[in-house]
Order: sequence, then C-alpha cells, then structure tokens
Amino acid sequence: MGPSDKAGMKQAALAKALDWNQARLSRIESGERPVSTEELDAILGAMRQVALAGGRPLSHADTASIRAAGHYLLRRPDLADIGTLPAVSPADLVAVLKDRAVAEEGLKYLAIMALVDGSLDHEKLKRVLDYARALDIEADYLTDLVEAASGHLAWATADMWRKNFDSVLSRSTEGIDPGHWIRPYGGDKADPALVARYEALGKLPQNSFGKALWDFDKTNGYPFPGHPEALNAGFGTPHDSTHVISGYDTSARGELLVSTFTAGMHPINPMSGHILPVIFFFHFGEQLNDVGHAGKGGLDPDEFWHALARGQAMTADIFDPKWNVWDWIDHDLEDLRRKWNVTPAGQRP
Repeated sequence: MGPSDKAGMKQAALAKALDWNQARLSRIESGERPVSTEELDAILGAMRQVALAGGRPLSHADTASIRAAGHYLLRRPDLADIGTLPAVSPADLVAVLKDRAVAEEGLKYLAIMALVDGSLDHEKLKRVLDYARALDIEADYLTDLVEAASGHLAWATADMWRKNFDSVLSRSTEGIDPGHWIRPYGGDKADPALVARYEALGKLPQNSFGKALWDFDKTNGYPFPGHPEALNAGFGTPHDSTHVISGYDTSARGELLVSTFTAGMHPINPMSGHILPVIFFFHFGEQLNDVGHAGKGGLDPDEFWHALARGQAMTADIFDPKWNVWDWIDHDLEDLRRKWNVTPAGQRP
C-alpha cells in the first residue's frame, strides 16, 4: 500500500501477475465463449458515465476515446453517437459482467477515461472507484491513481517506474536499482565488441528488420548497447524493436503509443507498468525518470486505442525473455509484420 489508505486496494503479488493469463477481450473470445454485445455495450456505456462524472460536458478526447474503443476493441465500428449508449450504473455493470476476466479488462478502459483529457480528473476517478468497488476488483493501477490524486505523486510515479522495471525484466526486480541497471556500460563496463555487433546491422539488406533497427537508432542518435551512454540492451533493444515493428516514432505521441502497443503485447503489468507511466510522462508532463524528456498532450485519443488493439493482436512478444533480436535481424521487415499479425498504424480496418 502507499502512504494513504484511501485506495482500499492491495498491491498484487508479482508472482500472481506472472501466472495471470491477461484478461484481454480478444483472448477471452478465443476461449470458452464470445463476449456478448450486451457486455461490450455495458463497458462502453460505463466509459461514458465516467466521462460525464462531475457534470462536465464531454470533451473531444472523451468522445474520440469511446468511439475508438468501440471501433478497435469492443466490436462497435458503427458507433457514431455515443449518446445512444446505455447509462450504466455500477450495479448495472455488475449485473451484466458475470465473467471476472471481462470485468477486469473493462475496468481498465474505465480508468483510462479518467486520464484522457490531460490530467487526473478526481471526479472521474471517484466514478471509476465506484465501479471497482461494485465489481469487487482490486488492482495496483488503481492504487497508483488514488495515491497520485491524494497528493502522493512521487510515491505513485516511483511505483509505476518499479512496475515498468518488473515488466521489462519479466520478474521481480526487488533489490535492483533501476537507475543503475538502465545504464550499465559506464566507465570500465563499456563493451566495444557489443557496439560493433550492432554497428554491423547497417550492412544488412535495406528491407531487413536488422537494417531498420540500425536506421532507427542512427536516425534518433541513440548509442548502441555497449557504449558508455547507451541504455541496457535488455530494455533498449526490445523497446527500439517495438518502435520498428509498430511503426511509431519517438515524439511524445509516438512514445506513448509504442508503450501502449507494448501493454497490449506483453502481459505483465500492462496498466501500472506501461499505460499509466507513459500517460503521466508524455500526456501530463511528469518527469518519471531520466531516460527521456517528459511532454504534454501526447495522447492521441483514436490511435491510443488502435495501438492497444494492435499490440493485443500481435502473435509475438518482443519483451518475452525468450525473444532474441539476433534470431530475426535477417528477416524482411514486412514479412515479420505479416508473420506476427502487425496491422498498419493509423489505418482503421
């Protein structure tokens, strides 16, 4: 728990997170039963009720987010007027969402609605917590949001940073200093041979994944792993590879989208370790760490939901410890995108 008890939430053990089959609607639907239209519309209706909390009129970001979530994730590509959605109360949502996994996934979408306008809206968060209590769902990302809203931003962002670190390494990182781990090549720890291995990617065919990765790092001025100023290959390489595969750039918008894509692709701490940190960092302008520069207004309310859906649809997990960049460097980039079911960015199906 954080310094306040207002959240009423317990931190989930990482071991549970690692064993948890991520509650993605797309994966649920491939299981025992499809998610019904009534359930999907109830989630969308509850998202609208969160957006309306406090009596505020709907913003562009509210409306665009609900439409995009409907289009990309909740099987409502025809949703034009969100005013036609049912006014779903917490009790209504409990009555409709009988499947625990569907309820857990839907609650994440509700929580995101408290953030899309560029700040943590307290009235919207209260509404989200009403739904969470009714559904009897406890989640670490809700704890982080309540702590941030309660004036404990430093604690909340530190917890997000730690959750991101756990997710990147796919294990508990207790006892490891993230700041030291992220830049391990300083002083006598430099590795010229590793730098040379990455430099050699520039000699691969132009259409190859390896050459695209080399181009990405060179274009952005990123030193290769092994260089004294480089990020740890355990983070930098899968992160940059996800940029290349997804097609998202390194602007505030692009960084927010690539981490949202990662949240869909990688099943460990998707909210507290990926989506929340980048919204606070690139949409709210909060400097969580010294790996990048914070920015404001980076959330694209349409492509955000598309990025999440694209990541969920991907059949490979680049942050899986078993994934090895050197297995794929010779492959044609477009062939890999087809192989891994990566649809084009910025294009509605």
